[in-house]
Amino acid sequence: MGEESVPSSIESVPSSIVQFAQLDKLLNLGRANSLWPMTFGLACCAIEMMCTGGSRYDISRFGAEVFRPSPRQSDVMIVAGTINKKLELAVKTLYDQMPEPKWVIAMGNCAISGGPFKVKNNYNVIEGADKLFPVDVYIPGCPPRPEALLEGIMTLEEKITGKRRWPRVESC
Repeated sequence: MGEESVPSSIESVPSSIVQFAQLDKLLNLGRANSLWPMTFGLACCAIEMMCTGGSRYDISRFGAEVFRPSPRQSDVMIVAGTINKKLELAVKTLYDQMPEPKWVIAMGNCAISGGPFKVKNNYNVIEGADKLFPVDVYIPGCPPRPEALLEGIMTLEEKITGKRRWPRVESC
């Protein structure tokens, strides 16, 4: 079998591949600027998530539109609170119903590691959302402030597009 050579410059790459790469950049820019988070709060972090959607913080300024009530209309799941074993199957089902591409933000210590409820190996608390599905952005705090959620959304946009559009939030 002959060795396949790796192209040394952009001129030797077929134009269809270059065009597809440019289209992919354009699609990622559109995805990052129109995130649709799912209305999904499990505990006290959900109060801070609701504040972020209110008029004072206005999450839609940063490309995350109105919270959607259905997983089939959402592309971002913000896990805000403790996941109990009783809810494990329901949370996993909601994640599976979301269309591709989909992203997950774990908001608060309970969603990241089980929080204070994981003391002495509590049998009914999941030790973080990453035990159920891949998490893209972690937002620590108990509960994290609305500014922290805005920073998490901007971090997710940066992860999707590869560049930062907004300045960092200093008050986090």
